[in-house]
Amino acid sequence: MPVNNLPSPREISLDLSGNRIAARQWGNTDGTPVLALHGWLDNCASFDRLAPLLPELNLVAVDLAGHGQSYHRHAEANYNIWGEIEDVFGMADALGWESFSMLSHSRGAVISMIAAATFPERVKRLALIDGLVPPPAEDVEAPEILRNGIEQRARYRNRAPKVFASLEIAVAARKNGLFKLSDDAAQRLVERGVRSCEGGYTWSNDPQLLASSLAKLNAAQVEAFLGRAGMPIRLALGKSGIQDMIKRVRPVAEKYTNIEIQEFPGGHHLHMDESADVIADWFRPFLTA
Repeated sequence: MPVNNLPSPREISLDLSGNRIAARQWGNTDGTPVLALHGWLDNCASFDRLAPLLPELNLVAVDLAGHGQSYHRHAEANYNIWGEIEDVFGMADALGWESFSMLSHSRGAVISMIAAATFPERVKRLALIDGLVPPPAEDVEAPEILRNGIEQRARYRNRAPKVFASLEIAVAARKNGLFKLSDDAAQRLVERGVRSCEGGYTWSNDPQLLASSLAKLNAAQVEAFLGRAGMPIRLALGKSGIQDMIKRVRPVAEKYTNIEIQEFPGGHHLHMDESADVIADWFRPFLTA
């Protein structure tokens, strides 16, 4: 299906204790409820190519806190995974979903797995893209992790925003960032991820997202969460994506009989490009089962 002919989503907002989560709702509102979570510094436009290929679902793709058009946490807050877990179930509650499945990419996939392990009675299935668990930290690293997180929060809290004279310049910057993107993928993420300012445009993401976590899971804790996430899980990996996903994550995932793994052509954002169709075909019967 040509990208230009894909249907448009419905723009919606969710209230989290007075804070606004911006989202796009795709598909059939009476269909299987699925919450979609994007990766770090992305936004819900991450699913603009994949979501229309799953019309049977009631798929809500959100801008996580600090991303896209959603609210920013207060200046003393930290964007850690623990806060995101609370937000996941707050969003589900706002949608009236007692139980639901999740379709998630990268850091969103990590959030989804930990959320599912924390409240497994509420999450039916996980469809994950190039993400599953965070790299485990060694116990001895804890003091330095805490120090780095505090120092980075102070550094980024008052960071002057970078201004782009045009959307085209912002798209070029996003396309050639940490993860290489196609023109279409970069355009979609930038259009959702900027705001107008004096002199042009700046990122709408909260600069504090750049600060590292104050604490990280060790290997035993990662295994504990994986062991509690007993629902069916499908993990799509990009053949030319982050090699750590194949070298580190795949061997971990292969230990669990409830996790099915398949590799697809493409990089880290494989679901935004040519593999969207085959990923949709793989996820459709799984999420509608």
